[in-house]
Amino acid sequence: MSKLVAPSVLAADFANIQRDVEMINSSEADWFHIDIMDGVFVPNISFGMPVVQAIKKHATKPLDVHLMIVNPDQYIKTFKEIGADILTVHYEACTHLHRTIQAIKAEGMQAGVALNPHTPISVLEDIIQELDLVCIMSVNPGFGGQSFIENTYTKVQQLKNLITFKGCDTKIEIDGGVTNKNANNLIEVGADVLVAGSFVFGAEDPIETVKELKALIN
Repeated sequence: MSKLVAPSVLAADFANIQRDVEMINSSEADWFHIDIMDGVFVPNISFGMPVVQAIKKHATKPLDVHLMIVNPDQYIKTFKEIGADILTVHYEACTHLHRTIQAIKAEGMQAGVALNPHTPISVLEDIIQELDLVCIMSVNPGFGGQSFIENTYTKVQQLKNLITFKGCDTKIEIDGGVTNKNANNLIEVGADVLVAGSFVFGAEDPIETVKELKALIN
């Protein structure tokens, strides 16, 4: 299976969002990664529904929407309506995670769960077979441009072992501090999808950067 690259729109130029979306369309990137932050679950506010709708209007690739918010259940139907293809919620924000995952799937979206750096893989043992995606936070959520947490490699290996043991095909996504320096190591320990924000959008030639990252991991 081809390994995927999902540029994080959080690092895009919001004064030129259509331009940046069309740039990703024309690149070898696979998904748009869209971080929704509420200033409550994480200490930052990103953007909401109108921006997602604007991205969807121009995007030709799937929208991988990552909810870093409290009470995600109340917005599941809305995010389906505005164009999310994959919807990821945080384990730490969901009291009834199984019910939340069922609700996402009932809307016809792929369902993902994100884990903060301090949350152990073991919390997913009873639900891993229900998940299309697990997003491992390799930085503390809330801000772009942070340094990669080295313990991520161990967590990815543990998650890969769990997925293999349970016999499911859940994808492993890494979000935070991904560059060409750690991409290959992440793939080697089991990652399937790499989210890259400032590494792509801050590059002199983002399209070439995506191309090189794809070549490196496949």
